[in-house]
Amino acid sequence: MAKLSAVERDKKRRRLAKKNAARRARLKGVANDKSLPMEERFAARLKLAKVPRNASPVRQRNRCQLTGRPRAFYRKFKMSRIALRELGSRGLIPGLVKASW
Repeated sequence: MAKLSAVERDKKRRRLAKKNAARRARLKGVANDKSLPMEERFAARLKLAKVPRNASPVRQRNRCQLTGRPRAFYRKFKMSRIALRELGSRGLIPGLVKASW
């Protein structure tokens, strides 16, 4: 099990990113629009810099939903390899069969 503080920090980042997504997209669109004057683009960059860093989706970490483990994460199942193997061995994941020969 991962540290609860790390899991909660990631949840907080996801909430912030969702809350500020439209604002960030609008500001980035203005800042990257070459047809606008340089002053307007620069002002948009300054406003974008004032948005919290944790509002950026890049700062989110994929974590296992069962254990919170940040590494060896399978996106399709949204869990780590360890949790996936355990549930697969118990037959709790439909269509997943443990290989043996």
